[in-house]
Amino acid sequence: MGLFSRKPRAGTVRTAGDNDTAHLSAFATSRAGVEGFVEPETMTTATTLILVAADGEWTRRRVASPKAAFDLGRKLAIPVYDVAATGYPQRMRDWTAARKAAGEPRST
Repeated sequence: MGLFSRKPRAGTVRTAGDNDTAHLSAFATSRAGVEGFVEPETMTTATTLILVAADGEWTRRRVASPKAAFDLGRKLAIPVYDVAATGYPQRMRDWTAARKAAGEPRST
């Protein structure tokens, strides 16, 4: 068998479930100033939605599609952005760096 004759194995990408949506909803309703950032699907990861609170605390969960992420944002009355267009907010990076320096988990 030659080096290039092997076919890559298709991975199994876990899809979004009700627990993911429930977690995102609970995060958004229990924190102030929450904004959403949609991360695109990749070869190994389904579309994800990151929610970032005003203090920089953040969480990430899978969503069914970018449309589902924007629909959830409308339902929760929070702004949702395409992270490829906006990037991640500085407060999220600051919060993550502070948690890392303290030896604590970086997301919820």
